[in-house]
Amino acid sequence: MSSCFNGGAGWPEPVVRVQAVSDTCGEAIPERYVKPPSERPSTTTPQPASGGVLNIPVVDMSMPDSDETVRAVEAACREWGFFQAVNHGVRPELLRRARSSWRGFFRQPAELRERYANSPTTYEGYGSRLGTTKGGHLDWGDYYFLHLLPTSIKSHDKWPSLPSTLRDATEEYSEEVVKLSRRVTTLLSKGLGLDGGRLQEAFGGEGDEGACLRVNFYPRCPQPELTLGVAAHSDPGGMTMLLVDDHVRGLQVRKDGHWITVDPVPDAFIVNIGDQIQVLSNASYKSVEHRVTVSAAEERLSMAFFYNPRSDLPVGPMPELVGPESPALYPEMTFDEYRVQIRQRGLSGKAHLQSLQSFRAGGAAASS
Repeated sequence: MSSCFNGGAGWPEPVVRVQAVSDTCGEAIPERYVKPPSERPSTTTPQPASGGVLNIPVVDMSMPDSDETVRAVEAACREWGFFQAVNHGVRPELLRRARSSWRGFFRQPAELRERYANSPTTYEGYGSRLGTTKGGHLDWGDYYFLHLLPTSIKSHDKWPSLPSTLRDATEEYSEEVVKLSRRVTTLLSKGLGLDGGRLQEAFGGEGDEGACLRVNFYPRCPQPELTLGVAAHSDPGGMTMLLVDDHVRGLQVRKDGHWITVDPVPDAFIVNIGDQIQVLSNASYKSVEHRVTVSAAEERLSMAFFYNPRSDLPVGPMPELVGPESPALYPEMTFDEYRVQIRQRGLSGKAHLQSLQSFRAGGAAASS
């Protein structure tokens, strides 16, 4: 195998790069990447009774202070947990430059990429797996993970030096997406009937929130019907701003028991609610399962920007949303405590959030 990294720093077994597997596996993928039949990608998308194509809502962000925009974001996040943001204020040229720079990194020689190999301690750097369980199923994808906020944990030394455009493009891109994320949290707060700054306050306040970037690279796969680029999961953080590939589809969202393949709008961000906002909103907004399919014909790249509460701040349902008719559904827990489970066990649908809700229910029953 041309690129096999034995981390020795927390990984339970050698880590094999999916790019290397794709280059050498021929017409059949290794058994470790084959998903159980119930988890394999569906080949059809249900169609709405009214005709047309079923797709996640599209929200025009050109007037972010308008009541109409608040209502559109609120409706999308209550019903779908997802929407596509258009006219969002981030320049299309910057989107293309950031995406092109990261595609350039994944085309660097394997020896250069391996200089940035990560460990499960922070996941920062070049990686190929989530979770530290030995012998489990693997996803068909490599990634690069970076911490961006708070600035105290941001380290440019961990950013690739090649291609030469990457660091500047990533810096500017991150600054713009943070601004967009703050605008969306304002809309989400207002949609809950709260002051526009309430969710930002619950995240720790402007400047103290968390943010990180995961750039996903999905190589060509000879048997895409048997595997997934990322297994079904809800995002553990607060909110995700996803910039998808400009020519290859792959994101699927779970809706009413069906998997819907998202048809991306050019230059849009796909925005989705994460587990932490579901907790803070006491399930008024819901994080939704999604997954990624892969292609036999083309590689695919996406950039997932995770906007999160400050990691050591207790997160629980906001008091304004709790009352006799709407008791708190979740106990308080810091994001650090919550994501330890993800890093140990890997992605598993909405099992982590459901276990938190079950813990709360069990505690309430014991105290009643």
